Amino acid sequence: MSLPSADELEQLQEIEKQWAVKAMHHAETYFSLLQAMDGSKLKLTKIDDEIYVDFMSTFAPNVPKVDVLDEEKDFKSPEMKEKWRNFINRYEGGKVTDYNFGSLLRVDASKDYSEDNTIFVTRMQFLTIEIARNKAGLNSVHCKRK
Repeated sequence: MSLPSADELEQLQEIEKQWAVKAMHHAETYFSLLQAMDGSKLKLTKIDDEIYVDFMSTFAPNVPKVDVLDEEKDFKSPEMKEKWRNFINRYEGGKVTDYNFGSLLRVDASKDYSEDNTIFVTRMQFLTIEIARNKAGLNSVHCKRK
């Protein structure tokens, strides 16, 4: 395998920047939505209920505590990596748009996005955790319109 040329590296860096900008824009838009409306009334996909039921059954009895996530335990352990991979792959083929794109996810649902409160996950992981948080009413604290 040959190493990329300087031009190719510059292109890769530009692509990374574009991904980062897109992920940050998505995070800002989502948090603005949470501030504008009660998260428990927010639908993120046409199949929120299906995703939620699938998440709860797939990860039982060790469903991640969605109020405050543990990145290592909830996403990076070998067991959880395998569960997430199988779960995510069920949504390919158009069931969820951009299911494998990168997204920013808040670790602590009670806080805003920040460097210390953000991890990088797939869009499907973001949707799954945020759907669970919305159903549990954990995002309602951010709504400025009561």
